[in-house]
Amino acid sequence: MSGFAYRVDGAGKVTKTDIKQALDGADRFVWVHLSTNNEHAQDWLANIAKLDDYLVEALTASETRPRCEQFDDGALLNLRGRSEDHLSTSDPLASIRIWAVDGRVFSVSRKQLTAVDTVVKCVEQGRALDPGDLIAEFASAITSDLDPDVAELGDDLDECESGLDADRVFELRRTVTRVRVQAIGYRRFLAPQRSALEKLATLPVGWLRDDDRLHLVAAADRAARMAEELESIRERAALTHEALTDLRAEQIDSRALIISIVAMVFLPLTFVTGLYGMNVKGLPYAEEPWAFDAICGACAVIGGGITAYFLSRHWIGRRA
Repeated sequence: MSGFAYRVDGAGKVTKTDIKQALDGADRFVWVHLSTNNEHAQDWLANIAKLDDYLVEALTASETRPRCEQFDDGALLNLRGRSEDHLSTSDPLASIRIWAVDGRVFSVSRKQLTAVDTVVKCVEQGRALDPGDLIAEFASAITSDLDPDVAELGDDLDECESGLDADRVFELRRTVTRVRVQAIGYRRFLAPQRSALEKLATLPVGWLRDDDRLHLVAAADRAARMAEELESIRERAALTHEALTDLRAEQIDSRALIISIVAMVFLPLTFVTGLYGMNVKGLPYAEEPWAFDAICGACAVIGGGITAYFLSRHWIGRRA
C-alpha cells in the first residue's frame, strides 16, 4: 500500500509520518493520503481508520463522478483533476475521494493528481492546518491546475479559426477534433464539480470556517467559468468543423470542375484522332502528304476554341 501521512500537533508543527503510525496519538489534525485502491487500502480504512463500510466502498470505488455528501459531522467529497498519468480520452481527469471530519482527512486516488504535490507543499509550509484548510487547498489547486489546459484548448481553436485554409483541411480537422473531444471530456466533470464544491461550502459542519467556505465558493465559480468556456469551445469546434467540411467540399468541386473542363477539351480531339486512327480504307485525305499536319492543326484549333469558350464563361481561372 503506497501513500503518505501528515500530522499537525497542538502547536501547529507539521510532521510527515508513516501511514501505520498516522493515527497514533492525539494530534490536532491528521491527513492520510492513499494512492491505491487495493485490498490493503480497504483493510486499512476499515480496520485502522475504523470507517464504516459505505465510506470504505465510496473511497475505493472504481468509477466516481464529482459529488459531495454529508454523513453526520463528516463530508464525503469526490473531485476530478489533471494527472500526468496516461488517461483515456473518454475519462481525461483522475479522481480523488476525500472523507473529512473534525481533525481527520482521508484521501484516496488511483492516479497521481498533479494538484496533490501543490497541496503537500501547502501542508509542509503550515498553510493547511485543519480539514477545512486542506479541502479548500485541494479545490483551489485542482481548478488552478485545470485552468491553463482549458485556456490552451481555446487558443488552439482560435488558431484553427484564424487559419482556415483549404490546403490545410486535414491538419485543421485533426486539431479541431482533438480540441472538441477534450472539451467534452473536461466539461463532463467540471459541471458537477461546481455543484459539489458549492454544496460543500454550505454544509453545516463545524470544521469549515468562513474563510474556507469563501475559498470553496471561489473554486466553484472558477469551475463554473471553465465549464462555460468548455461549452463555448465545444460549440465553436462544431462550427469550425462544419466550415472545414465546406472548404473541403468546395475544394473537391473545384478540382472536379477542372477535370471536367480538361475532359471537355480533349473529348473532340479524342474523337478526331480515334477516327483517323482506324485501320480501314477510305478515310478522307488519308493518302495526302499534308494530312498529318492538317489533323494536328485542326486539333489545335478545336482545343484552342474550346479553351477560349471556357475562358469567356469564366470557368477557367475562377477560384472555387
